[in-house]
Amino acid sequence: MRAVVVYESMYGNTRLIAEAIADGLRSAAEVVVVPVGGAPQKLLEGADLVVVGGPTHVHGMSRANTRQAAADMAREPASGVRLDPDAEGDGLREWLSSLGHLTARAAAFDTRIQGPAAFTGRASRGISKELGRHGLRVVAEPVSFFVTKENHLKPGEEDRARRWGEQLAPEKVVA
Repeated sequence: MRAVVVYESMYGNTRLIAEAIADGLRSAAEVVVVPVGGAPQKLLEGADLVVVGGPTHVHGMSRANTRQAAADMAREPASGVRLDPDAEGDGLREWLSSLGHLTARAAAFDTRIQGPAAFTGRASRGISKELGRHGLRVVAEPVSFFVTKENHLKPGEEDRARRWGEQLAPEKVVA
């Protein structure tokens, strides 16, 4: 089985979650982990599973202005966050709109502040819908991984992501 994990990350949290998911999948798959800017459709063709995730910005997927605001925050010395090396450029919203038809199983995740989704939003829901619009068969409910108010992963989230990746292995997914 071949799996591709595509992520958008501003401060590195979503990248860490993507890598943990890939670690969980590795027992059952050959896995490629790639930032959204390095994920042409050709990379996804022939994949058996495509897992896509990004940060939640203003209740959903990032936009150019929310990515710029995140970059501006990272440049403030007192912010306590650093911009991920692959953060600049288009995000998942633009990438998803550029995709054509694909055939594979798929799953979506996001990173966000912990709280009721009605208050925080969930990028993973929009990602999941978009994956389905491109012909991918979504095989798992969208999942959120949590960050602190200081924009760092909450303890245990990487382990939870690794376990979720294990559950996405083909023999464990019931679709």
